[in-house]
Amino acid sequence: MDDPPQPGISGEIVTETAVTLNPSLATLALIPQDRSSRPNWTTILSGALSIALVVAIAYQFAGLNFAKLEKLLPESLLFWGVFAAYYLIAPISEWFIFRRLWNIPPSGLVPLLRKKVYNELLLGYLGEAYFYGWARRRVEMTSAPFGAVKDVAILSAMAGNITTLLLLAVIWPFIGVTQLGLDSHLVVWSLGIILAVSVGATFLRKRVFSLPQRELIYITQMHLWRIFGSLALAALLWHLALPAVALFWWLFLATLRMLVSRLPLIPNKDLVFAGVAVFTLGREGDIASLMALVAGLMLVAHLLVGAFVLLFDVVRPEIGR
Repeated sequence: MDDPPQPGISGEIVTETAVTLNPSLATLALIPQDRSSRPNWTTILSGALSIALVVAIAYQFAGLNFAKLEKLLPESLLFWGVFAAYYLIAPISEWFIFRRLWNIPPSGLVPLLRKKVYNELLLGYLGEAYFYGWARRRVEMTSAPFGAVKDVAILSAMAGNITTLLLLAVIWPFIGVTQLGLDSHLVVWSLGIILAVSVGATFLRKRVFSLPQRELIYITQMHLWRIFGSLALAALLWHLALPAVALFWWLFLATLRMLVSRLPLIPNKDLVFAGVAVFTLGREGDIASLMALVAGLMLVAHLLVGAFVLLFDVVRPEIGR
């Protein structure tokens, strides 16, 4: 017995004969049922985050010492080009990832910049929550937005763990020998935690990850390129600010900074890295000024990008929010 005809999207009866005679009926648009023109939690969250960002920008601007920062600014145009690349490498790499997953347009870089600013100025991983809400409203996608955003975030952490393990293997002879201020026991325990997390995620990958293996491999490769690119750009940036120090030593310090920042049990990471830098180069005043310069420039960049995305909301609200 044949199945009875089923009603179409607009309520009319669609039969196999009708589809054969009218091929246009064979292509059905898949419209997400959770999108509504009425405000929902994602639009409310986006509005609340915009208000919080305005408050954060005003607060951070009030605390900046622009006079001190201006005295430290290099005049080299190459320095500013490298700084821009260093700041943008993360959102651009993520744009390539989501371009492959969802075919997002070039304007999709704006919400990715907003995601970065939210994570830096407000709260870590708050940007991921915003970007998930943006994706549900704005992107015609072939995979679940939560699963994709989750997988990208987890693989970013795992790529950082893999890089940390590789770099630790390279500099291990220096740990506890050259008085770098790193406790060997804490380093070993931190290494154990990183290994446990990475191995656990690998064994549970079928339950943890939502995307196909081919996409997971591509995302991991992009994260690794981003990490090593950031290390190289950071070293070049410091070298351009203090050219008297060889680029090799800056690359060594950039590697150490990443290791110190990712080892979970190392306390006072900023102080440890500052001590490592001073011990390695022996230029305490210059190193302190350089670290203050880069930190100040990163904060100014966050504030300017935050102001840009807020302005973009006014000009193109259908894209930025």
